[in-house]
Amino acid sequence: MGLRISEFCGLTVSDIDFGTMRIKVDHQLQRTSKMKYIIEKPKTESGNRFVPMTDEVADCFRNIIRNRQNPKVEPMVDGYTGFLFLDKNDMPMVALHWEKYMQHIREKYNSIYKVQMPLVTPHVCRHTFCSNMAKSGMNPKTLQYIMGHSDISVTMNTYTHVGFDDVKTEMRRISGNGAKLRVVNE
Repeated sequence: MGLRISEFCGLTVSDIDFGTMRIKVDHQLQRTSKMKYIIEKPKTESGNRFVPMTDEVADCFRNIIRNRQNPKVEPMVDGYTGFLFLDKNDMPMVALHWEKYMQHIREKYNSIYKVQMPLVTPHVCRHTFCSNMAKSGMNPKTLQYIMGHSDISVTMNTYTHVGFDDVKTEMRRISGNGAKLRVVNE
């Protein structure tokens, strides 16, 4: 989906529209250093957007909503209720929850397996989403919209990562799909 982690944490049941297959992104959930939960506008003006859902993403959200435990008291933050993910205290999960969760998974994996898992954070996932969409040929302006970037250069220069193999694949694609691309090592 490419959402910022604070946008993802701020999602409520009412933000997921299965009829139009889209996610409304018009706020983000933050927790201050004094542990106060607040709702803020998205990071940029372009952050207000509707993100289309694939069937797979919609199925995931259906499962999340279906399996969501009803808290004793539904938390309300600045007028928003129905947050998709709640912690053990029935409060909305924030970025730090997800970062710690991913850190725990990585540490557990690395204690078991020889080939180590690299550092993965929600923000790394956002970069990966953007890079994968760009590599698949998504129109850059469409990708900019989905990511909520106000400037295309942020989408293309900061979030999109390509390497030599990506360039080689693209060169083959545009040169006639089956044409050989000869690479000489220098």
